[in-house]
Amino acid sequence: MQRRSFLTSSAAVAGTASLAAPALAQAQPTVSWRLASSFPKTLDTIYGSAENFVKRVAQLTGGKLQIRQFAAGEIVPGLQVMDAVQAGTVEMGHTPAYYYFGKDPTFAFDCAVPFGLTSRQQTAWFDQGGGRELLREFYRGYGIVNFMGGNTGVQMGGWYRKEIRSVADMRGLKMRVAGFAGRVMERMGVVPQQIAAGDVYAALEKGTIDAAEWVGPYDDEKLGLVRVAPHYYTPGWWETGPQLSLYVNSGQWDKLPKQFQAALEAAAYECHVRMQADYDARNPAALARLLKNGAKLHHFSKDVMDAAFKQSTTVMEEEAAKNAKFRKIYEPWKKFRHDQNQWASVAEAAMQNYLIAAARK
Repeated sequence: MQRRSFLTSSAAVAGTASLAAPALAQAQPTVSWRLASSFPKTLDTIYGSAENFVKRVAQLTGGKLQIRQFAAGEIVPGLQVMDAVQAGTVEMGHTPAYYYFGKDPTFAFDCAVPFGLTSRQQTAWFDQGGGRELLREFYRGYGIVNFMGGNTGVQMGGWYRKEIRSVADMRGLKMRVAGFAGRVMERMGVVPQQIAAGDVYAALEKGTIDAAEWVGPYDDEKLGLVRVAPHYYTPGWWETGPQLSLYVNSGQWDKLPKQFQAALEAAAYECHVRMQADYDARNPAALARLLKNGAKLHHFSKDVMDAAFKQSTTVMEEEAAKNAKFRKIYEPWKKFRHDQNQWASVAEAAMQNYLIAAARK
């Protein structure tokens, strides 16, 4: 009798649960948002990452929160995504924060600064090291709530029409590079140029510029730069772990049901992790293809790296001295970087360096 009673009660509970889920979903409003991307649809790694994000949000909300994604230029140009989110033209954006360096160099901490954090360190800083809180306070002044939206991992140092053996070879070099990197490069004698990705090939071919940086092997291969600037340099010291951001208009965020907010945050985290895995999986084969098609792989000399590090430190310290918002993030960030690199030298870097050396034997 007791067993029969238990089974009857269990069946009743199960029935209630099966009815509760759709009832809860029906209780939520249907919300339609637009997301402006800073990237073209051809970049299946970056643009595709946000596609996965919007699909996941729809799944987690039972289709109640629908986000429609638009490529760069369809609603606003790629460099104006933050402005569109801030103004409420769109509810969301997917973009690199350092695109807005000109508004305030502090934005770069949400993406990358020269000789900054690796992708793992950047995630650790944002998620567990106080970065989220510092950046959320900064973004509050722009009416935006920011989330991690992917990472490419350390990028390459760009494509050059001639070899760069020393700092002297960089003087007078016209290079497609911007933001903090542009400011540092300028100190090293480079003439920085701001050129859209679609125009880089023609500019190199015509000699309007001498060099250009983009992302890494998988994305760089699509631009075909190996045909006009075969010297491929590493590492991209100005982008050691560039993080993409998902922006939400703070007014629209506040209107969302808590369940939708949780779904959006969870989907953003998945998007973030997946992009890094995507690049790590695709870059090795892409680099092999580039080398087969004529790319000449070089490492920046110690002379160049040392000069870049010195100038980067000077530029960062100068900005901190005059920009209180920058300084408030820079000081704790600098300590976090120091501690992380000390720890990496003990375990991660030591193991990686051994494996790399062992593979060459």
